[in-house]
Amino acid sequence: MLLAPPIRAVYFDAVGTLIHPEPSAPVVYAAVGRRFGSGLAVAEIARRFRSAFAAEEEIDRSAGWRTSEAREVERWRRIVSRVLGDVADPEACFRELFAHFARPEAWRCDPDAGPVLRELAGRGYLLGLASNYDERLRGVAAGLPELRPVTRLAISAEVGWRKPAAGFFAALCADAGLPPGQVLLAGDDFGNDYEGARAAGLAAVLVDPRGGERPGVARIRRLAELVSA
Repeated sequence: MLLAPPIRAVYFDAVGTLIHPEPSAPVVYAAVGRRFGSGLAVAEIARRFRSAFAAEEEIDRSAGWRTSEAREVERWRRIVSRVLGDVADPEACFRELFAHFARPEAWRCDPDAGPVLRELAGRGYLLGLASNYDERLRGVAAGLPELRPVTRLAISAEVGWRKPAAGFFAALCADAGLPPGQVLLAGDDFGNDYEGARAAGLAAVLVDPRGGERPGVARIRRLAELVSA
């Protein structure tokens, strides 16, 4: 069982696991970009976004996964610049996009999120978010009713480390007041979430709707399986 003793706390990755941008990031970038003179199509923006995001991940990897609020802001400024290189006012475009994703209404919760969190809270588990994000996540989480059972937030910009760094998971466990072996992390990123948590001594489950082949990996297709397994 995924939630067998000694697990006492369950932390969830935020973006891609519990919450999703709605509309999607490429659609939002295209709409905002058009207001600043961009002519890029959504498909091209999606391609550029993946490339820009991967480039910033490599920068953070080279820096040992250290981060800060300033670094997270700069990472998104650089992503916007790479994706929407044809806008007339790059800084204004960045500010509008950065503000957009700070709003709860820019996000939707996974359909299973509310019921699963309520069930886990009813069973007495401590619940938290574990996210490579910045202070905007606090306002987003506070504005989504489905996330009300969540009482702990481990945010990379605040703890100074990005997943999969051991320092991130050490800060998470310190905030929970529990040893790593009593914490389970559920997330959709195999490297950052699953492997990072396991390497730090936490239990982990990969949320993998596509159901790819990963022998020996604890995996669920839907969040609801976490409470039914």
